[in-house]
Amino acid sequence: MLLDLYEPVYLFMERGGGVLYGIFGLIFILWLLVLERVVFFTFVHRADVKQAVAEWEARAERTSWYAHQIRQDLIARLSSDLSANMTTIKMAIGLAPLFGLLGTVTGMIEVFDVMAFLGNGSPKAMASGISKATIPTMAGMVGALTGVFAQSLLERYIKREKIHLEDQLTFDH
Repeated sequence: MLLDLYEPVYLFMERGGGVLYGIFGLIFILWLLVLERVVFFTFVHRADVKQAVAEWEARAERTSWYAHQIRQDLIARLSSDLSANMTTIKMAIGLAPLFGLLGTVTGMIEVFDVMAFLGNGSPKAMASGISKATIPTMAGMVGALTGVFAQSLLERYIKREKIHLEDQLTFDH
């Protein structure tokens, strides 16, 4: 049963060439980072917000310049934690199509090698190189598109959470 699932994946990876393994690794890392953010938001961030609100509410005085600076520090620290790894996620999204382009170039080199060796434009002889040129491009684009979707969801959540955090740390006494 498991071998039935493995064979199409193996054939796909073989048709795409060696660059496809790099694209797969990059997309795997991208989604690990996305999952890390989701786990952070779900477990760690909520506890951090509760602790920051408790620290702020425990203050006897909340209107002085000093109190405002403490509030800003709490907000900045939590906001920084919210945005952690987002630049790495954006970088991985940007690299996915570039890896696909690398696969395109290596596949086309293989096509040109076949043409130079055989001296004609035989479609059967060039088919392997053409698939090695198109499959990595598609894989890189699909990885980037799914990453952009996840990134937009994460950034929307981060923006909403920052506003919510500022609302929770009120100045009134």
